[in-house]
Amino acid sequence: MRAEIQSAIDRFLEYLRAQRNYSPHTLRNYRSDLETFFDCRRQPRRAGPASAPADLATAASYRKIRDYLGTLYQERRKPATVARKLAALRSFYRFACREGLATGNPAKLVSTPRQPQRLPQVMSPEEMNRLLDTVASRPPADSPRQAALAARDRLLLELLYGSGLRASEVVGLNLSDLRLPEQVLLARGKGRKEREVPFGDRAREALEAWLPLRSALRAGKRPESEAVFLNASGTRLTARSAGRIVKQYGIRLRGDSTLHPHSFRHAFATHLLGEGADLRAIQELLGHASLSTTQKYTRVSIRHLMEVYDKAHPRA
Repeated sequence: MRAEIQSAIDRFLEYLRAQRNYSPHTLRNYRSDLETFFDCRRQPRRAGPASAPADLATAASYRKIRDYLGTLYQERRKPATVARKLAALRSFYRFACREGLATGNPAKLVSTPRQPQRLPQVMSPEEMNRLLDTVASRPPADSPRQAALAARDRLLLELLYGSGLRASEVVGLNLSDLRLPEQVLLARGKGRKEREVPFGDRAREALEAWLPLRSALRAGKRPESEAVFLNASGTRLTARSAGRIVKQYGIRLRGDSTLHPHSFRHAFATHLLGEGADLRAIQELLGHASLSTTQKYTRVSIRHLMEVYDKAHPRA
């Protein structure tokens, strides 16, 4: 890859980080997508001399991008992955045009691949309560360290369901973000947008059980003083580790290896909607920028009603 293109990518990612508040995870994906595309253009599949692009104006074109997407389809990449890579190119060239690094956006005319509309699988309120009650009623651990880990895991699951937080939001919580008397927490969502979210009595009980035991995990070399959730080494729990914890409980207690933090978020929204909560209020609680994102839960709720109808109505 020519130095000019690498420099443009670095400038673009710094803009996303500093001005748009993109998460480190998104920045890593964008860097990988862009560097993979431009490296790919330097390695033609047919025999012949390699011709590296000299600048952004010749590095990509409508046909080149279409060929690249075709290669991704041949590799059986998911439509969501292909769409993300195309979105990265569009955003990059939009930035390059604005900064005078390119004269046009070749990705603008490429159609976004159609993605299947898949509704999330959601546990019923009874199943969710059974899972959380089982976690809360586990026998006492043998050591203070194990007791602390068990209390942390219980709080993690309670907040994921009780407040509908994303995995990144729940592990990003600091002690100063919690207001116990009001049972409200400050969540930092996508783009570092802040919102206040309530949590219930069960989550408060789990929090009060965890905080006195938290010091048992702060004996590491670099103990974390602010993070609510700590790993076994005493540093802040990561979203990836939170996902592993949820999956372990899903396998152990439900025999379900597909359980993940977003399963609790889906259940949070669907159960609120099923009990008559206003869609706008659910949007605010979830931190969705667009109401259309929240509206997918109406389809989940209707699907559940149809299942109940089919099972219970004598003329179904």
